[in-house]
Amino acid sequence: MHPAFAESGREAAISIWFVTKSSWPGIRGGLGSLARSFADAAGFEPKAGSYAAVPGGEGGMAAVLFGLEDDAATANPMLPGKLPGLLPAGVYRFANAAHDTRLAALAFALGAYRFDRYRKGNGKAVSLVPPDGVDAADLSRIAEGVMLARDLINTPTNDMGPAELHEATRLLAERHDAWIEAVTDDELLLKNFPLIHAVGRAAARPPRLIDLRWGDRNHPKVTLVGKGVCFDTGGLDLKPSSAMLLMKKDMGGAATALALAHMIMDRKLPVNLRVLIPAVENSVSGSAFRPLDVYPSRKGLTVEVGNTDAEGRLVLADALALADEDSPDLLIDLGTLTGAARVALGPEVIPFYTDDDALASSMMQHGTQQRDPLWRMPLWAPYESMMDSKVADTSNVGTGAFAGSIICALFLKKFVSNAKSWLHFDIYGWNPSSKPGRPEGGECQAARAVYALLCERYG
Repeated sequence: MHPAFAESGREAAISIWFVTKSSWPGIRGGLGSLARSFADAAGFEPKAGSYAAVPGGEGGMAAVLFGLEDDAATANPMLPGKLPGLLPAGVYRFANAAHDTRLAALAFALGAYRFDRYRKGNGKAVSLVPPDGVDAADLSRIAEGVMLARDLINTPTNDMGPAELHEATRLLAERHDAWIEAVTDDELLLKNFPLIHAVGRAAARPPRLIDLRWGDRNHPKVTLVGKGVCFDTGGLDLKPSSAMLLMKKDMGGAATALALAHMIMDRKLPVNLRVLIPAVENSVSGSAFRPLDVYPSRKGLTVEVGNTDAEGRLVLADALALADEDSPDLLIDLGTLTGAARVALGPEVIPFYTDDDALASSMMQHGTQQRDPLWRMPLWAPYESMMDSKVADTSNVGTGAFAGSIICALFLKKFVSNAKSWLHFDIYGWNPSSKPGRPEGGECQAARAVYALLCERYG
């Protein structure tokens, strides 16, 4: 069980009362006289996000009051994710139901996250007794997966290069008795991964393709491909410093794929799982790939480099081609790919692409239910001509400044032909500011929604 959840201590746990305008009179009347007088004197009002800790008769804390929206239909079920930042250390329990008790408990756990690898003592030991009627084991594995991704993304590149990402994958494989191997450095050329090699060859730390497999080969094939660009300078098309500042998060797709893989393996979903992570640094040196260079790809298509800062789609292309050779039932790729996606939908809503209408509808439904916000974008075929090249089969970028996220999705689609269904996510992987259940910093996006979809399909 994740430490955010208490496995015992229900009897001594401090009660958290969820209060709305309509429920407050009844809850207030049930409080002890001291607690009621304190709440009144403190001016507690049942507004969304309002908080009060009320004392007991012997000087301890009797209960916590936390305000929720009155209208459940429009309420934010993740609002209880604020609580770990407000509460003193201790064990707590929900005394009454939130609008969505399962999501409230998950939000509490996710809100308790602190990245303390380099600065100890900035967190509090706050835990929640899992509410009755929720699958505590499932909440725990989801929280573990999300926090794994956050830890990986938050770790600076000096401690999270391709080799360290490989090691994180190895540890996850060891935990779940999965098989793992990697193709490294110049071996990438020998084994026909020319695009991964081209992007990563300029770095002092060698590139690699990490390959994890788990599950019964007779089960449906589900393959995850995560962009593992451990740092992106932009290459010779160098980013300005303002755009380079957060580039430690450019391996957020790989981190998210590993988080999702943990959820799948820990639940022992009956799937034949494969995880592919092209892990590189996009660096500047004498061996860096150049604008207008032309490279072959594993798929056989030649690619002209229109911009070295569009490197993520290049490494994903070779990994997707390998994944597609297995004809998976479901092929999913995740990457921090385009600023255009953020201009269109901001940092929280994640665009996804697929030709499978039924899959898209289900994906939207699960995104809404899990409060893991997604939005389907079109694979608008007429834009493919924007990637035309005079010397190669395709360019890696489009002409002009329009439709950047769609162009990226259309480029990746060229490398998928055998998979029964394909999903592409253009994630951000970062919370610019703290929100309930989402502390500022690295974030695991789309994984909870995809996990819910996989549980529905295969669970």
